[in-house]
Amino acid sequence: MVNKDKPVTNKNEGEGSRSAARQYNAGLKEHIDAGKVKPAAEKAKKAVDSAENAELRDAEKKGAAKARR
Repeated sequence: MVNKDKPVTNKNEGEGSRSAARQYNAGLKEHIDAGKVKPAAEKAKKAVDSAENAELRDAEKKGAAKARR
């Protein structure tokens, strides 16, 4: 018998997990509300505009090569 008052924690939600989406959205809102977006964007822009650019592009290519399509 299933206890409906206690949430099931091992339920497989499959693709499009609602609990994962809620967790991601909460983390994103926290990041935005904490004022971390602009500093992170400025740091990324500096990295792209620097000598680090080649390393970033290489990492991007390696990641894309492993991505499922």
